[in-house]
Amino acid sequence: MIDFTNIEYLKTGNPKQIKAYETLSQNKVLEILSEFTPILIGTIPINIDIENSDLDIICYWKNKTEFIDKISVTFKHKPEFKIQETIINEHESVVVNFKINDFEIELFGQNIPTQSQNGYKHMIIEHQILQSKGENFRLEIVKLKQDGYKTEPAFGKLLGLKTNPYLELLEYEL
Repeated sequence: MIDFTNIEYLKTGNPKQIKAYETLSQNKVLEILSEFTPILIGTIPINIDIENSDLDIICYWKNKTEFIDKISVTFKHKPEFKIQETIINEHESVVVNFKINDFEIELFGQNIPTQSQNGYKHMIIEHQILQSKGENFRLEIVKLKQDGYKTEPAFGKLLGLKTNPYLELLEYEL
């Protein structure tokens, strides 16, 4: 199993994964965020990304104001910087977007340890499903994403999940 808490695995991945590694490393993004235990999640780490896929980084903040201040000071000069506060699954959340090099980056912070956040759990489960179902399944997921599906609904469609793929994936058993 890949250790997704450390981006070293990207160095030997596909060209986009290598480029993601270089972008994050050269710009010290994860180092800057280290106090928030950042983890790169989403489609690029598990090789189901499409052309416009972004780099999703989840963070764990204990003090929302300190998180927002640090992010603002550090990244506000980046192109397309924006920050918003919202409630997701009854949890205060902070979503930050900006660009570095050719990547759109989305930081997602909650007062929940990163490995306990749903985004991380979804990626781990999706990775396990991809490992068990093989390359044709992976390619079908990518095709659905190219057709406009979000990741979890694409998995839901191929796995025959009936109601809410975001919740059902958390309970999915291989």
